[in-house]
Amino acid sequence: MADPDEDADVRGDDLKGHRGRLRKRLFEGGSDALLDHELIEYLLAIAIPRGDTKALAKALMREFGGIGGVLTADAEALGRVKGMGEISTAAIKIAHAAAIRLLQSHVSDRPVLANWQALLDYLPADMAHHAIERFRVLHLNTKNMLIRDEVMSKGSIDQAAVYVREVIRRAIDLGSASIILVHNHPSGDPSPSRADIDITRTIAEAGKRLGITVHDHIVMGTGGHVSLRAQGLI
Repeated sequence: MADPDEDADVRGDDLKGHRGRLRKRLFEGGSDALLDHELIEYLLAIAIPRGDTKALAKALMREFGGIGGVLTADAEALGRVKGMGEISTAAIKIAHAAAIRLLQSHVSDRPVLANWQALLDYLPADMAHHAIERFRVLHLNTKNMLIRDEVMSKGSIDQAAVYVREVIRRAIDLGSASIILVHNHPSGDPSPSRADIDITRTIAEAGKRLGITVHDHIVMGTGGHVSLRAQGLI
């Protein structure tokens, strides 16, 4: 890891030499050799080759609470930070998209229930840091392979009747044998609410009548995740 003394802003230091040192550490030590803000700094340097991106990287980290928040922030929010333009915003979003695609490939390659850890690696990267609540459904076939991963809504999930109809109708359309429900808590606390439990049980009961199994409902937060199945709540 870097020496904390190297955390000072690059001022009179040769910018090219500074980036060369970051690059060398990255090549020799991998991602663990750089601090979180240094990863963002170097990423921004690709988009802003002639500017000192250390201060901008730190500003983004402060604004969004860490590297996870930076990568998952939407383009509009990133663009409001002074110094961020369209190209630098695109650099952040393409890095996040690539990371999600990599994690998603690990989920898609094997039966989900036999590869549960890969799912738990993928979901937080895509959901835990969002500032608004998202409700999504993972659709599985009879071999428990992922056939579709869809965000069904954004916002509150307390309108149970609407979501039951939408979730079950979509599962029927896709020929899903089973589903996994997922949503995030922007507060960071993944503890399920009464509404979370109630809607899960309602969807599970509706699915059961049609031969569609609800394997789990996972609540994501920056503080971790909670499985309603593991908690005995469904």
